Amino acid sequence: MGWNSYELDRAAQKLVLDARQRDPQSLNQSHNMRMAVAYGLERFWGEHLRLKGREETKSIFWKETWDALQRIMQNSGVTIPNDAVVPSNTGQIQTMSAKLWALPVEDQRVAIAVLTQLCDCLVWWTQRYKVRRERP
Repeated sequence: MGWNSYELDRAAQKLVLDARQRDPQSLNQSHNMRMAVAYGLERFWGEHLRLKGREETKSIFWKETWDALQRIMQNSGVTIPNDAVVPSNTGQIQTMSAKLWALPVEDQRVAIAVLTQLCDCLVWWTQRYKVRRERP
């Protein structure tokens, strides 16, 4: 078996550029994402729901990052749940959370490691592409 990068850096660059195009201020979320990884998959996944409706561009950035993690993990043979969830539907949230908690521990650990690296890449690209405010 050969080494496979799963193109984390490329995925992160695309996520950052898409976020920048939507709302340059949403790029600050990449640092929050990196910090949130330590709290686990369920909490990371749920953050887009918390922001939905209040800070939509930030919510989209979080959700697109989760979607990218799901695709990357799928390519490595690990299935990460990614149900469509409406924030006001508690039953959907409970179902998705249960699926995440039911992941084998080994898959959770690998997913956390990949998510950590993906978020590190997001922070790196954010620092390169962040729009600076002009000084008066």
